[in-house]
Amino acid sequence: TVDLQVHTFSVTVFGQELPSGPHGCTEGSCYPATGNLLIGRAVNLSATSTCGLNGPEQYCIVSHLQESDKCFECNSRHRYDPYHHKNSHRIENVIYLMDRNEDNTWWQSVNGVCENVSIRLNLEAEFHFTHLIMKFKTFRPAAMIIERSADFGRTWRPYRYFASNCTKTFPGIPANGLHHINDIICDERYSDIEPSTHGEVIYKVLDPAIHVKDPYSLDIQELLRITNLRINFTKLNTLGDDLLDRRFDVLQKYYYAIYELVVRGSCFCYGHASECAPVPGVDIRENGMIHGRCVCKHNTEGLNCERCRDFHNDLPWRPAEAENPHTCRECNCNGHSSQCHFDMAVYFATANISGGVCDDCLHNTMGRNCEMCKPFYYQDPIRDTRDPRVCVACDCDPVGSLEGGVCDSHTDPDMGMIAGQCRCKANVKGTRCDDCKEGYYGLSQNDPLGCQPCNCDPRGIIMIGTPCDQISGDCSCKRYVTGRYCNQCLPEYWGLSNDLAGCRPCDCDFGGAFNNRCMMENGQCDCRRHLIGRQCSEVQPGYFCAPLDYYKYEAEDATGHSPGDSALTVHREHTPSHMVSWTGPGFARVKDGAGLVFTIDNIPYAMEYDIMIRYEPEVSFLYVLCFSRYIQMPRPFCFEPSNRYVVAIRFQRHGVLHRHLTAFILIDSLVLIPKYTELPGFQGNEPEAEQRREEMIRYMCLDSFMMTPMPALAEMCSKLICSISSIIHDGALSCQCDPQGSLSGECDRVGGQCHCKSNVMGRRCDQCAPGTYGFGVNGCTGESVLKGSVSHQCDPVTGQCQCRQGSTGRQCSDCQLGQWGFPNCSPCQCNGHADICDPRTGECRDCRDYTAGHYCDHCVDGFFGNPVLGLGEHCRPCPCPGNPDSDHFNGHSCQADLSSNQIICNCREGYTGPRCDRCAPGYYGNPEQPGGQCLPCECSGNINAQDPESCDPRTGQCLKCLYYTDGPSCAHCQHGYYGNALAHDCRRCTCVTAGTLQSACSDGQCHCDRQTGACPCRENVAGHNCDQCAPNHWNYGQDRGCEPCHCDPQHTMGTHCNMFTGQCHCHSGFGGRQCTECEQFHWGDPQVQCQECNCHPLGSEMVQCDRETGACECREGAAGKRCDECARGFTGVFPKCVQCHPCFQLWDDAVCQIKRDLDHIQYTVQKILESGVPTGDGDTRIKELEKKLKQVQDLISAEDSDRIHHCSRCLTDQFEKVKKNYRLSLEAEEKCNLTVSGPLSPVGQSKETRNRTEVLLNDSRDKFLRAVAVQNKTLDELDNTLLLPPGMCCPNSQCGGAGCRDDQGSRVCGGEGCNGTVSSSLAALNHAKNVTDSLKAANEELHSVARKKTRKVIQVQSVYHFCVPLLRPFCCPEEGADPESIEKVALQVLSITLPINRTTLDKMIMQIKDSFSNLTNIEGIVNQTSQHISKAKELLRKANDAK
Repeated sequence: TVDLQVHTFSVTVFGQELPSGPHGCTEGSCYPATGNLLIGRAVNLSATSTCGLNGPEQYCIVSHLQESDKCFECNSRHRYDPYHHKNSHRIENVIYLMDRNEDNTWWQSVNGVCENVSIRLNLEAEFHFTHLIMKFKTFRPAAMIIERSADFGRTWRPYRYFASNCTKTFPGIPANGLHHINDIICDERYSDIEPSTHGEVIYKVLDPAIHVKDPYSLDIQELLRITNLRINFTKLNTLGDDLLDRRFDVLQKYYYAIYELVVRGSCFCYGHASECAPVPGVDIRENGMIHGRCVCKHNTEGLNCERCRDFHNDLPWRPAEAENPHTCRECNCNGHSSQCHFDMAVYFATANISGGVCDDCLHNTMGRNCEMCKPFYYQDPIRDTRDPRVCVACDCDPVGSLEGGVCDSHTDPDMGMIAGQCRCKANVKGTRCDDCKEGYYGLSQNDPLGCQPCNCDPRGIIMIGTPCDQISGDCSCKRYVTGRYCNQCLPEYWGLSNDLAGCRPCDCDFGGAFNNRCMMENGQCDCRRHLIGRQCSEVQPGYFCAPLDYYKYEAEDATGHSPGDSALTVHREHTPSHMVSWTGPGFARVKDGAGLVFTIDNIPYAMEYDIMIRYEPEVSFLYVLCFSRYIQMPRPFCFEPSNRYVVAIRFQRHGVLHRHLTAFILIDSLVLIPKYTELPGFQGNEPEAEQRREEMIRYMCLDSFMMTPMPALAEMCSKLICSISSIIHDGALSCQCDPQGSLSGECDRVGGQCHCKSNVMGRRCDQCAPGTYGFGVNGCTGESVLKGSVSHQCDPVTGQCQCRQGSTGRQCSDCQLGQWGFPNCSPCQCNGHADICDPRTGECRDCRDYTAGHYCDHCVDGFFGNPVLGLGEHCRPCPCPGNPDSDHFNGHSCQADLSSNQIICNCREGYTGPRCDRCAPGYYGNPEQPGGQCLPCECSGNINAQDPESCDPRTGQCLKCLYYTDGPSCAHCQHGYYGNALAHDCRRCTCVTAGTLQSACSDGQCHCDRQTGACPCRENVAGHNCDQCAPNHWNYGQDRGCEPCHCDPQHTMGTHCNMFTGQCHCHSGFGGRQCTECEQFHWGDPQVQCQECNCHPLGSEMVQCDRETGACECREGAAGKRCDECARGFTGVFPKCVQCHPCFQLWDDAVCQIKRDLDHIQYTVQKILESGVPTGDGDTRIKELEKKLKQVQDLISAEDSDRIHHCSRCLTDQFEKVKKNYRLSLEAEEKCNLTVSGPLSPVGQSKETRNRTEVLLNDSRDKFLRAVAVQNKTLDELDNTLLLPPGMCCPNSQCGGAGCRDDQGSRVCGGEGCNGTVSSSLAALNHAKNVTDSLKAANEELHSVARKKTRKVIQVQSVYHFCVPLLRPFCCPEEGADPESIEKVALQVLSITLPINRTTLDKMIMQIKDSFSNLTNIEGIVNQTSQHISKAKELLRKANDAK
């Protein structure tokens, strides 16, 4: 009853747990058989307590009330044995209820142990656990727990609690029944005190009372999955002995004991396996054992089919379901990888269609399906995605391309992508991204934009071609434009603009400006003092240009050459009616032979001057103006500034030898006219100088200054005179107009004549006109007043006027010494530091005590103090740091700082510090020492002179070189720059790092030659910037430099190749990098000839054919080497190939099978011919044997008894060996028989092939007859449709055809001499039957051969007793062969295939060959059948058209 319950329960649980369909594993889930997991796992079953392990123990049975024996012995030191160790109660006894003697066995714990007794089953893999049954020998436990582990014992979770009183025993566990399938509850059904024995505990993982919606859900799978099972017994049923004291007689009554434990389950395979195999390492093979390694289906693998097989990860692994096996799908890597993994994110992104991601893509591919090319490769649009050469290397310059040379990986018009197209940096262009765009230069790998902008000023560049050099960046400037960026005008040009020349000439006034250079922005020239205007051609208000006769010296102020040569001044008064022909007060009346001495000490410019004397002749004693004259010295004289010259001139009548005492001449003045042709701007042969000289002559500019008064100057003369004056005086001269006598501070531009008030005269407007007086702010009054003289009369000889008190001078026009301000003379105010002052201005002269100033009121440079009278301070020397008269004075002045009470020095250039004892920035030296000085730092102008750290103040070493210069004197360019450091023209090296020596590069910047900019290139790299491979080299950018091209000399156009890909330029028909292969779409041996594939585009899968054979890969329906024919099974004219009727395939399969069978028959017959017929060697051995037999007969007939007796002694020892060899001969005979009879013999195989052929023919005939019936039906329909009368279809055809009937209405098709489908098929069937008959005849002949061979063997045995003399050489070891040789001979004799009649065998072979030859028209038969079917279809089409 118990067994029946268990079996019924098992089926019920299994049926509910894992429903399975009838389809097996193909269309849904499948599961291995369920069984007892304990079988075969005794070693994995353990108990924490077992009685008698350490020796015999006594125990008693409470329920034995009627038996006399109530106590027994437990001795478990040995395993249970029904004969020797029947009292052993180890845990493995629970696997089976009874032993082989049908005696009960059980496990029993130690007496009195209530708690911590457990049974544990450790499984070697994951299993499905369905239910558990325990049959107890004693009372069932009062409390116990069933636990499971799914991680091999690391963690445990309870399945179910059992207790007689759940609330008391397990207070935290609910006992109100099961609501959900995975609830953990306490069950009270199996813990009662009854029965006392054979009580059961049953636990079902999936309770039948709870409906399971989805038995494949993760929760259910997790609930069933176990690796370990543990049963914890926590309390004994003690029949009220709740205290269970420790007395021996009490304890030995209570213990746990189990007859049988059933753990029902199956191998856990997630529905992906229907059987399981042993786990590796588990060698137990017990009958009924449930193994733990799943034999996985659905492309899964693992111990529990817990993962997909390698390369089958396109879908997520899932447990199989009843109607969905969730088969793991193979990844699609397009033939470029054999590894992949599953990515859930990808799976979700593809709408749960595909989640496989290929790993380790080959052939330079990448992507989820290896469908894309790696960076730096692109997809060849003419190759299939699965082609190993589909990805071609990008041919992009890594320097100018984005991301180091990545090109478009494929063509995508929507995204603007073209396969192989290089993506250039922002400022780069070109197919390979190897050129800078217009307006950019300096292609560099480290520049994220590729090239730097030229930054050329558009106003200064020539707009033809590129604006700058693409290597150096130098802009192409217009004619008068310069600078790296064409943003500066050439010297002497300004106003950068869009003009054709770029800049305009400065045209600075050659005299008013220091030079012809001007500011580029506004053209402003560098003017001399008090000259203004852009060209420095205008005079500042308040200043004027000196005329050519500006330096004139009045004869009235000259002295006599000798005491007797004193001249009398003749005053001339200005009258409106007379032209003023003199300068100054008047003339000096010089007598004949007297001389005048002129003092000249105001020369402004060192040059030659012409000396001119202005004079008038004296007609009588009265001063009558006759005419004006001047005379010029015959040669010029050189005068220099800062010198005092004395010019003595003697006046004497021309051509007279003695002086006339009454002859006088009126001398006006001596004038110095500068020799302007010596001045800059007039010298040389330059066109401008010549033009100026011509203009001076043309406009008579010089002649205008020879006479008085000066006539009006031409405008050109005014301009030239101003330029000459500006050179001589280094600028313009101050007008110095008297503020009282002039209308303003301005004067005439040339000459400096101020604009005088009424009755005021003089260049400076500083005197009253003759006949006026009262010089003041209002000018002069009309009446003359004697100021310093008593009267207008003077001494007629000396000209001395009679002076008033306080006046002095010849004309009484000056104040006395120590006074000033005539006529209101007052004492000089010089603060006690001078005695005299200027009589007009009051300015002190010859200041003493290191004072200076108008009033000697401040200290001279180099001294400090306040020397004003009354303050008591004196001028003291400035401590800068030494005194002014020492060699340690580095300042030019100083002043006292009253706030700090310090002396602040004003240092000379190059010195700094409060005491000028340090060198200023940009200078160096030892100024703190006497005699020390500060010198400019010699840094080639490449430092910031205002930066105190630009050079060392002691040594002068340059520390902060600017403009990318370097060196102690900043005289050469830094590392990484080149050019002319002295011209501030150091440029960054433009080396390409990919081609430059690595030792010359650091941090992305390379060094080059500091003068030329040439870069140090790697091996076989060339170019000024190392930007290309040397000729005939490639693989640019590698550490070792470029590699030789190695182009095939016969197949290439030259020895050069692509610098990046190494692709040589091949002749037509050749390809490969070195042109050593056939070109794409070609095939053959490149060393012999390459031929074009010529695959037909409509019939081939791809343009490329097999590179070795030239065979094209054809599409369905196409055939031929070039796929330009209709394939077998298709009809029509290529490319319009139409698939044949399905009946063709049936016949074609049958015919092919017949051909294969016949080929096998031919092969078998060939083997028979090779091994079944005796060879020449076999004939020789038989003849030899016959010869030996003849010798034996001769010996017997000769009755040579002595020799027979001698050989018999030898034969006695070898008799046993011959018997042994005889047995071997029998075995050899059996083997020989097997070759001609039996299922494995060639004959048997031939028979089997024949039978198979007959079956195939019968099957084919049935199929053919069915097809014919269908066609007949179709033809009948055609007949009915066309309404053809009998006999009208084929009146002239004896073979008939489709739709043909005779006069009686019977169908006519085929017959003798016809070659239609039916006739050919029947002929083929007859031929096959003939072959079968031939094979039967061959079989009978082979049996006959075997029988003849057997008779020969019997004949050999009968002759044995008479062969002693013949076999003597082989029998006696001392005289002939050894036993081994005898054995070999015997075996060879027995193995010989006995001959048959050769004529018979030849006849049989010919019959077989004839049978084969009769079957050679199989293909013709099929073709004819195909044609008949086509005709039938054509008739059917016409019939449909007729409808």
